[in-house]
Amino acid sequence: MFVDHIKVHAKAGNGGDGSAHFYRGKFQPKGGPDGGDGGRGGDIILEVDPSTDSLRAFFFNHRLKAEHGDVGRGNTRSGRSGKDTVLKVPAGLVISRILEQVNPETGEIETVFEPVADLTENGQRFVLCKGGKGGKGNVHFKTSTHQAPREFTPGEEGEEGNFYFELRSIADAGLVGFPNAGKSTLLSKVSAAKPKIANYPFTTLQPQVGVIHFGEFRRGTIADIPGLIEGASDNIGLGHDFLRHIQRCRLLLVVVDTAGSEGRDPVEDIQTLRKELRLYSEELSERPWLIIANKMDLESAAENLESLRERFSRVPIFPVSADTGEGLEELVRHLDGCIGQMIR
Repeated sequence: MFVDHIKVHAKAGNGGDGSAHFYRGKFQPKGGPDGGDGGRGGDIILEVDPSTDSLRAFFFNHRLKAEHGDVGRGNTRSGRSGKDTVLKVPAGLVISRILEQVNPETGEIETVFEPVADLTENGQRFVLCKGGKGGKGNVHFKTSTHQAPREFTPGEEGEEGNFYFELRSIADAGLVGFPNAGKSTLLSKVSAAKPKIANYPFTTLQPQVGVIHFGEFRRGTIADIPGLIEGASDNIGLGHDFLRHIQRCRLLLVVVDTAGSEGRDPVEDIQTLRKELRLYSEELSERPWLIIANKMDLESAAENLESLRERFSRVPIFPVSADTGEGLEELVRHLDGCIGQMIR
């Protein structure tokens, strides 16, 4: 099961109460105050782990908790601090706090998503909820005029909240296209990725990221995103499940079935793709992009290629056949230059 967005409830540990203890020894039946402090509550910490690629673990455990701190003890002993809860998450995780607020115009309660973190680096840590501080024992309240204080402070409550986790794939370039355009086959030929490939819509139901080695010290990453359909910007089909994963891609590779093997017009396909990107995000539609004219080994592809070049004369177009390997070397050389320039 691939999970790339989920709501969770998180509660950090409460701090332990301070102690109002007095020392009672054999020869000191009325000793002074010696109540220790309460322990700190445990934090809830998210840590980016390169071996984690989805939010599946949170599907089965969406209520996150950390240990409470222990109470203070006599003889000025502090309570044990609660254990932190450290959770492994994939790179590319965007975290938002879910808030409810009243709309001043309508008076209705609205749900608001407030971004709080964007985790992109392996090993990066983020404290989602901080544990409460331990309370103070009565030893802190002793003064020259107040020799037997019974005051102590309770531990603080740990932070608590509802959060929305959204995974957005991290890749230099993203393969964008309709189902069966040949994106998965293309990725498998230019990288070591092994996505599922079959001749039916939505074979790819989750993003696959492949690494292309351009040279001994140069490489780039390409994401194969679930196929887009018309209306994706309105969340039709895989909709936002598709679009969220290309938001980090700096270069969009629009893959089209140039032969129109399923009765589609490749020019109209690209126009529809560009329209859906624009409706979802103006900023996304302005990213650098190029056209990969796939399936050039099939009949009518050559004629449709000329139509593409006429309609998109200012856009780089690379005729290829992912099945036969035709044109892939030239495409990889171009990506080497594009991705290398973006990284520098």
